[in-house]
Amino acid sequence: MPKQLTLLLDTNVLIPLQDSYAVLGDNLANFHRLALVGGHKLVYHPASIEDFERDTDLGRRARNLEHVRRYPALERPAKCPWNTPATSPNDACDNEILYALECDAAHALVTEDKGLLTKARARGLGHRTYNIQTAEDWLRRLHQPFDVSLPNIDDQPLHSLTPELTGAFFDSLRDGYDGFDEWFRRKARENRKAWVYRDETDVLGAICVYDVQSNELVTNEGKLLDGKALKLCTFKVGQSVRGRKIGELFLKAAFRYATENACEHIFTHADVDKHAYLVNLLVDFGFEDIGPYGKDRVLVKQHPLNAPDSAGLPALEYVRRFYPHYQAEHQIQKFLVPIKHEFHQILFPDYQALQSQLFAPRGSVGKRVCRILCKRTIHRRREPACPQTQ
Repeated sequence: MPKQLTLLLDTNVLIPLQDSYAVLGDNLANFHRLALVGGHKLVYHPASIEDFERDTDLGRRARNLEHVRRYPALERPAKCPWNTPATSPNDACDNEILYALECDAAHALVTEDKGLLTKARARGLGHRTYNIQTAEDWLRRLHQPFDVSLPNIDDQPLHSLTPELTGAFFDSLRDGYDGFDEWFRRKARENRKAWVYRDETDVLGAICVYDVQSNELVTNEGKLLDGKALKLCTFKVGQSVRGRKIGELFLKAAFRYATENACEHIFTHADVDKHAYLVNLLVDFGFEDIGPYGKDRVLVKQHPLNAPDSAGLPALEYVRRFYPHYQAEHQIQKFLVPIKHEFHQILFPDYQALQSQLFAPRGSVGKRVCRILCKRTIHRRREPACPQTQ
């Protein structure tokens, strides 16, 4: 997908975007906003000027011409060979616009004219012709990442956490990174987000700051992660909430986010001596050490878009490396493990039941039960074995 799209706008899309007398529909307003966010080029065809000039309402014609010229015109489009002296002015204008699209003067045409949409399909250009709603959805999927939600985990912008930045929770992060507060505030201005866990008293107990990057150099040797990668920039589970599987929930959020947003790698930087618990958790979930970054090590998990070949890997090793992909051939054994309701809620606090519970849960299990489950290799809902949690 090119970084910048050229979108050819029909007359019925051009005017409402700028006409102060028209109330913008939600789709139209969001389309315009996302085009600006993505830095895409919105252009009109010079034939649209002729279309406006045929308007017999002089005041409206002058206003429309003034509005449309706020956009750049398509530069020197090829003359349409489909028009003849018998072609009506309206059809001639439509043909000029469609021929420009056929000549690849733009990536797509955006119009609300049903007749023009029909003509585009007849010319084999239907797949590149959008109405406002479908164009807005296209740009939203490009520039508005799919958010994930898990019980007990909030997805928050960093600026909403700035008032807590001076608190004791961030002291260890400040000790490990000179200039942490300045970094945090800078990323807050860039609308960076984080997954956050709070304890029963609403005190911040854990945080995972994340970001999507492309073609990132991640080691001192200049190793490159091709394609989109999800970076876990800051990952901390406070001492007071350890044993609640918060590290697991953060990783589950990361896996879901990477899947929904087509990220091919997940990576982080960690000091293997200071952050042994975190490193062990990451390794259990398929992260591999690929080299140094300053004083830290770079831990990367492959997250391929398509399931890779098993290459003779055992089923458990395959899911550890490539989750959410897994092997499901006939020779792979599957088990259903019955769990009493009250224990199911304790063991799997991230499970979202269809019906809410009458009474609040009593808490979640600690490390001991998780380790027992791991040793017994009980696997639920096609997820990797539960490691000793942070």
